[in-house]
Amino acid sequence: MKTPLIYNLFPRLVGPTTRWADHARRAQEMAFNWLYISPWHYPGFSGSLYAPKEFRRLNPLFLPAGADPNSLEPLAEFLREMNELDMPVMMDLVVNHTSKDCPLVEDHPEWYVRDESGEVVSPSVVDPDDPQKITVWGDLAEIDNRGTPDREGLWGFWAGIVREALELGFSGFRCDAAYMVPAELWKYLIEEARSVRPEAQFFAETLGAQESAVLDLREAGFDYFFNSSKWWNFRDGWALEQHERFGRIAPSISFPETHDTERLAAETGGDEAVQRQRYAFAVAFSAGVMIPIGYEFGFRKRIHVVETMPSDWERRSFDLQPFIRRVNRLKLERSVLQGEGSLRPVAGEGSPIVVLERRQREGGAAGYLIVNTDAANRQRLERATFLKEDEEMRLFRVCLDDFPAEGEEVPEVLELERAETAYVLPPQ
Repeated sequence: MKTPLIYNLFPRLVGPTTRWADHARRAQEMAFNWLYISPWHYPGFSGSLYAPKEFRRLNPLFLPAGADPNSLEPLAEFLREMNELDMPVMMDLVVNHTSKDCPLVEDHPEWYVRDESGEVVSPSVVDPDDPQKITVWGDLAEIDNRGTPDREGLWGFWAGIVREALELGFSGFRCDAAYMVPAELWKYLIEEARSVRPEAQFFAETLGAQESAVLDLREAGFDYFFNSSKWWNFRDGWALEQHERFGRIAPSISFPETHDTERLAAETGGDEAVQRQRYAFAVAFSAGVMIPIGYEFGFRKRIHVVETMPSDWERRSFDLQPFIRRVNRLKLERSVLQGEGSLRPVAGEGSPIVVLERRQREGGAAGYLIVNTDAANRQRLERATFLKEDEEMRLFRVCLDDFPAEGEEVPEVLELERAETAYVLPPQ
């Protein structure tokens, strides 16, 4: 299975489909091998990308000048170009809800969750850290995938959407709010997709989900999950424990930010060192990695599913494209960095430097992920704290622009720059 290095092209920030290919080529030059396009469907009254009204029409914001508003040909043309580039494209698969003004609300009222008065219910989510904090999406109508009396019709409708997307040229799906949809439905859709394209991939989005809800998806057959490592402080045990438990279901994808979070550069005041640190950490933590468009330039404006427009494209704070290319290529070249792996802390207790051993689950050689968590100061690490004297390893200081591509000997005392992530890997 190809190591998924995913670049999220957010179409509201880019504009018409004719502009997408340039960014896709730039992503490929950074050694990304998947392109993820956020929802492209015709939206409901709110304009939100995640409030689909018509599933077989393109959002007018993404139509090239003069294009037929009822045709998906502009999208198909882009996907043909991506297939020629050998750049697989995944799309959002939204089956938990539609917009409240979607025609399906009237055409198939039995497909929706309704309250005692017969009104459609809007989906909501409870903050796992604060049960009193409940977010309700008032522009959305919740689909009753579990209890509808017309399960065959509803599930058949979703299967049709999946088949049509694959025939159009998509290669995979980011499954939005996967934990709010029955695992049985996901299993059905995955089987339907594989009947059309056996290599189709499914990625489960579980942001904000309770751990039990994620574990309930174990029988669905997802290829990957998106994990929560972005929020790890490098100290608390939950991240490594979750990594081990979830890894038994499917490998995961890390990310330093997404369209659902604040921009990392905004959170750090534009600290380039932390931008590098968190990306290099994410690459080694999980089987795959994802960034949204603009991360490589230190963009600070949060991506918004309703308000973002091409005019929000920002001036570059820095340019991490060469750095990202180096790290991505290293992950693709070194087997010890591939797959989900098994992680355990081996040094760093009471120190600003954290050292994790990364070992492939099926056995084999181990490598080490080293993070200086101090964003203000250099820190020193003695080789003997995590390596045996006769252990032959190479040091890859990936956050430094001038590090040797073949790595270097691990010194007796390693002095890490502030907020630096480094890898210690076995020789090829």
